[in-house]
Amino acid sequence: MNVPSPRPSSPLPPAAPLGRARRRRRSPWPAVLGVAALVGLTGFIALGNLNRSLEYFVTPTEYRQQQAQLQGRAIRIGGLVRDVQYDPQSLNLRFTVSDGGASFPVQYRGAVSDLFKENQGVVVRGEFEGDTFHASDLVVKHSEEYNVPKTQAELKDLLRTTE
Repeated sequence: MNVPSPRPSSPLPPAAPLGRARRRRRSPWPAVLGVAALVGLTGFIALGNLNRSLEYFVTPTEYRQQQAQLQGRAIRIGGLVRDVQYDPQSLNLRFTVSDGGASFPVQYRGAVSDLFKENQGVVVRGEFEGDTFHASDLVVKHSEEYNVPKTQAELKDLLRTTE
């Protein structure tokens, strides 16, 4: 019997090196849309809440003109102080705030700064109840000048006048 002899195995030719694997390119749109949605949501929340917390600063004349829109809202009114009546025992303060065109009576309960006086600028925060403004905060305008005493005598004089 004739058995064929196994053939000598021939060596395989050397394999060619594989090229770099192609990476699947991802679209940038999901990331861009995600960032845009996040920025939009943050802006919506911030601006939505900002409108609710705004307090308008108006003069008495402006309030008269915009009374329908501002009625029932916490606002700030600024003007000059007139007709001051203050009881230091009960801390009740009544005065009129005026801008020369319109005036409103103001009621405030609390300690009053020494700077608060007739014909002084004031800003009051609160709400209208009827025709009277009920203030919860009182801010008095003061001089923007500040001079540091240059000598000991000027300092003593300043201390004496503030007492």
